[in-house]
Amino acid sequence: MSRRKPRGRNVNGILLLDKAIGITSNTALQKVKRLYQASKAGHTGSLDPLASGLLPLCLGEATKLSSFLLDADKAYAGVCKLGVKTSTADAEGEVIETRPVPALDEAQLRDVLAKFVGEIEQIPPMHSAIKMQGQPLYKLAHQGIEVERQPRQVTIHSLRLTRFEGDEFAFDLHCSKGTYVRTLAEDIGEILGCGAHLSALRRTQVGPFELSHAVTLEQLEQTAAETGMAGLDKLLIPMDQALDQWPAVHLSDNSAYYVRQGQAVQVAKAPTSGWVRLFASNDDFLGVGQILEDGRVAPKRLVNTR
Repeated sequence: MSRRKPRGRNVNGILLLDKAIGITSNTALQKVKRLYQASKAGHTGSLDPLASGLLPLCLGEATKLSSFLLDADKAYAGVCKLGVKTSTADAEGEVIETRPVPALDEAQLRDVLAKFVGEIEQIPPMHSAIKMQGQPLYKLAHQGIEVERQPRQVTIHSLRLTRFEGDEFAFDLHCSKGTYVRTLAEDIGEILGCGAHLSALRRTQVGPFELSHAVTLEQLEQTAAETGMAGLDKLLIPMDQALDQWPAVHLSDNSAYYVRQGQAVQVAKAPTSGWVRLFASNDDFLGVGQILEDGRVAPKRLVNTR
């Protein structure tokens, strides 16, 4: 039986998309995939429809590296509304409780935000994609079912107050993967005694990538109309840049051959531990590897751009 050929172009790279408010990450992904006529595409951690900002999309062989970006630290700019709790902990939910906001000044609010910096535990919201017995929590929530969730440990690297007016404040957040900003806003409201919800959110960074380099769907559509595929392809970032913080290991032709067969090789002057990016002698990106205890470089996730 012949293997079915994938439909679409064999295009490889990472697109930094500035997702608009009101559409899901998957809708944005499918629109980009159609514009590029790509055979494969995936995102690196979804943004809620309420949220906007940086959504790195992996095309072709870059999808093999999406899990590494999923694990990367993230940065956000958000707005928190005090005195109002909602069913989803954000502005999309129904109001379930209102309380008076205590008299606060910026110094007091900064002191409260400082309590959340470092390693903290969060209980994931019911309106999340986490699965319990194979069922996403948000589907249970839509049926009015609430189940017990185990707390998860996340790291808040920094949480900075940028504006405080009346019953709302704005903040900049740098955090580890798996952090629920909605839950953070709700927990801040509980410490203040008035309740709160997340009223706006914009993602500004994912790993090494920043929002300032992202393009909107409208800009992509305009590029496609004016310059076609050639113009679109120029917007793609080489996939190895997703892991720019890892050392680069350049392999001889002989070593590259064995690595492509899945075998570990000895490389002079290679790092002594950790993850590395692998390159052929002509600087073609081969994938990622890990240093073994005996010093050899073992391939872990290879890409094929030939």
